[in-house]
Amino acid sequence: MPHLDENTFKVDWDIPAERAWDWFVATPGAILLVIVVGLAFRWFVCRSIDRLVARAGKGAVPGVIANSRAGEFLADLKPAVHQRRQQRAETMGSLLKSVATGMIMAVVTISALAKLGINIAPIIASAGIVGVALGFGAQNLVKDFLSGIFMILEDQYGVGDTVDLGEASGTVEAVGLRVTRLRDVNGTVWYVRNGEILRVGNQSQNWARTVLDVTVSYEADLDKVQQILQDVATSTYEEPQFHDVIIEAPEVWGVERFDKDGVVVRVVLKTAPAQQWLVARAMRRRIKAEFDRAGIRIPTTFPTVHMNGEEA
Repeated sequence: MPHLDENTFKVDWDIPAERAWDWFVATPGAILLVIVVGLAFRWFVCRSIDRLVARAGKGAVPGVIANSRAGEFLADLKPAVHQRRQQRAETMGSLLKSVATGMIMAVVTISALAKLGINIAPIIASAGIVGVALGFGAQNLVKDFLSGIFMILEDQYGVGDTVDLGEASGTVEAVGLRVTRLRDVNGTVWYVRNGEILRVGNQSQNWARTVLDVTVSYEADLDKVQQILQDVATSTYEEPQFHDVIIEAPEVWGVERFDKDGVVVRVVLKTAPAQQWLVARAMRRRIKAEFDRAGIRIPTTFPTVHMNGEEA
């Protein structure tokens, strides 16, 4: 029977001190340091974004004029404008925080895997391939998102604004990072991709202007015409129902041009946002009534009808 001593089944548990240090101290410590640095950098970035958001949320309403009805109107408008600016800044701050957090966490994860001895070259290569594929396959989507971000950041328009986007115009009902939804005067809902918007005409920011071009016959007394226009505009401006609608004293700019039908005289009124059409309709009705009383004719072009070779 063979002799078995106590050293036969002895297992060598001796591990080099250098390897043990790497496994239990150096590697975990390095990973922990990477995580701590990443969290600290994320805190710094988020804190900077918060300060930027707080700064962007403040500001004055452009065009405020002291001791005038326009100044009072814009001062009353300031809380709403400030709230809109604050909401826009918070939206952009949240988006920037999400992007920054994702990028920092991705770098931390890759660095931690590298500390564990995992080959990260295939991961980086795969990420590059995925990025290129997304860049080619979803370039329109990326363009829409980037355009939406800058539109919100620059406050080009917001919900409730009346805008002209070129192909579509109307009142904005929703603003997203990819698509803007607006409804036109006929009730049609338009969905416009942000990346396809080349220009924006906003008729609802701070104030608007009613521009009326009134045509009178060449025989009319232009001084009398301008006085009537000034009187009508001033009386409309002084009415209580238009106190918060017309925000500055109206002006008659005078003769604008000569048309084949008559002389065009221009009168302008500064109004609250999106109220220029209401003022224009009221002014047209009152001007027509005053011209009728004063005997001033608004020229009308009648079509020429030919009967049996003769004009009738």
